[in-house]
Amino acid sequence: MAVKKLRPTTPGQRYRTAPVFDNITKGTPEKSLTKSSKRTGGRNNSGRMTIRNVGGGHKQKYRIVDFKRNKHNVPATVKSIEYDPKRTARIALLYYADGEKSYILAPDNLAVDSVILSGKGVAPEVGNCLPLAEIPLGTIIHNIELKPGKGGAMARSAGTYAQLVAKEGKYATLKLPSGEMRLVLAVCTATIGSVSNSDHMNVRLGKAGRNRWMGRRPRVRGVAMNPVDHPMGGGEGKSSGGHPRSRTGLYSKGKKTRAPKKYSNKMIISKRK
Repeated sequence: MAVKKLRPTTPGQRYRTAPVFDNITKGTPEKSLTKSSKRTGGRNNSGRMTIRNVGGGHKQKYRIVDFKRNKHNVPATVKSIEYDPKRTARIALLYYADGEKSYILAPDNLAVDSVILSGKGVAPEVGNCLPLAEIPLGTIIHNIELKPGKGGAMARSAGTYAQLVAKEGKYATLKLPSGEMRLVLAVCTATIGSVSNSDHMNVRLGKAGRNRWMGRRPRVRGVAMNPVDHPMGGGEGKSSGGHPRSRTGLYSKGKKTRAPKKYSNKMIISKRK
């Protein structure tokens, strides 16, 4: 997977870098695995704007992705690798041996016509899903459960992965994409491999219009506003507005926002960098 640089025939093309879709094998989604997705425009049920900088954007359909992988020991064939407008990663369409179809997050190096499995006693190969207790140490994994049977919650975006570094008793130790070291129950499942589309971070949109196609409206800096609009507003010229903070006054750029008594604190061995 790579990004391509385009010939600057227009100002918007000059700095744009675009993803290469050479690994995508099908253009239209599986109809039985899609549902409509209504845009809110950042408004709540009474029509008031509750989220700023949201509105417009191209129409999208939601692909129903299976994060649980609970069809155990039923072989599934990868029919296609597809684009998903709702997420940064690519998705893979599976045809199970019993006739069922489902989407999963496509890991890197998963090829069309590959056969993958999930459940206990499965080989730790790319695309297979199995409990952490059965995965060899040092293995790269993604789509990791936090609660048994709830479905994958960690390492799901493009190019991310975690590494299994230790197993002791009923817990496994993982090194997460943020650098955090964390305990997870060994009965929780994970999928082998890293998530596809690792070059997503290198894409540059090139022009403001592409952000509008994604449903993102212009975002005004706080220091450019008046004091009535933002805590950092006002002042003559380019004078800054004191300590960086949000529109509601919450300090940003360094303030710890994690709840000090969060239930999962005891699972964290070392915090993220």
